[in-house]
Amino acid sequence: MTIRLHCFGESGNSYKAALALELSGLGWEPVFVDFFGGETRGDAFRQVNVMGEAPVLVDDGVTLTQSGVMQMYITEKTGKFGGETPQEAREVMRWMFWDNHKLSSPAGMTRFLMNFLPAEKRPAEVIAFTQGRLRAAYTALDTHLAGRDWIVGDGLTNADLSCCGYLFYPEPFGFDRADWPNIDRWLTNVSQTPGWKHPYDLMPGSPADRA
Repeated sequence: MTIRLHCFGESGNSYKAALALELSGLGWEPVFVDFFGGETRGDAFRQVNVMGEAPVLVDDGVTLTQSGVMQMYITEKTGKFGGETPQEAREVMRWMFWDNHKLSSPAGMTRFLMNFLPAEKRPAEVIAFTQGRLRAAYTALDTHLAGRDWIVGDGLTNADLSCCGYLFYPEPFGFDRADWPNIDRWLTNVSQTPGWKHPYDLMPGSPADRA
């Protein structure tokens, strides 16, 4: 049975799961979630995910929410992206937890505030605060990647797939690859992985659809 991923192109968390599925070789298809039309706040979607969030992965009776859980599930099915040893597996999880708290959370919020709210409703002080937190996160990641091609081990893992979730998006949110040479090199490694696709090419939905 084909895996169905309820997702939308603007969602960096959806991208983490979609990219893991695409690179894993598993059969899957995206199901568009009209986030900007309010779908995730409706009763019908809450029956799929009581948390009211995308992505949601459905696979032959298994329904999963939270992108990190989906990445773990893909690793269980394929043996890919989880690390080569128990020590690497723990390190992969460490970076996934870090990303969810320190990188993806403020990146997603800052990008939303700067690009998807009307200009007059964008809170300048909040944006400045979250951009400061993001600079600390970029510094930690860039420092870790010095002399490394991947976050953990010698190949692509869920740590990479998680941490890159928002960093390929073109909308401005205070991230310029040129300012972070190790992150820039690492993102090139990710994008050169056979099968890689940009989020707007991998999932339905983009700002251009609402222009």
